[in-house]
Amino acid sequence: MERDEREQILAMLAQGRTALPAAVAGLTEEQEKHIPGPGRWSIFECVEHIATSEDYMFTQIAQASDSAIPAINLAREAKMLARGTDRSRRIESPVEGHPRGAFPSLDAAVAHFLESRDRTIAFVRENREDLRSKMTWHPILKEANCHEMLLSICLHSLRHVKQIEEIRADLALEGTNLP
Repeated sequence: MERDEREQILAMLAQGRTALPAAVAGLTEEQEKHIPGPGRWSIFECVEHIATSEDYMFTQIAQASDSAIPAINLAREAKMLARGTDRSRRIESPVEGHPRGAFPSLDAAVAHFLESRDRTIAFVRENREDLRSKMTWHPILKEANCHEMLLSICLHSLRHVKQIEEIRADLALEGTNLP
């Protein structure tokens, strides 16, 4: 990974690490569990999804296989960066990523995310491998290199922070007092 790429990924990881706790700060239990509509998730469910998905994607990186030829697709990476946090287009989570009540509280889910994110940040800081030469599986991208997986980790949490902000805005419109 080139120095500028590492710095870009670290900046996005740090942004997500800060943005998620800020997005859920001060919510009541009723607000965090409010389901905004049919087929939508509560804030608590979004946070669980973010936390468990980060673990899944990181595990995919850890279990990736070496490729003799780097799988470089800069156009796909650019598209990911341009569209990754765009909420105008709905992306359905694979069933495996759906919330299943893995955490007893929102605070526990956030704490798990922060621990997982710290692990991801440490990995990016320490890794010196060509991550485009390591291949894995992503539930939406299908075959992906590990650089793309890191971009996915970064963008995924930022996209769902926007979703949480949308839910908070809906709650405010409904007259729920929000901090």
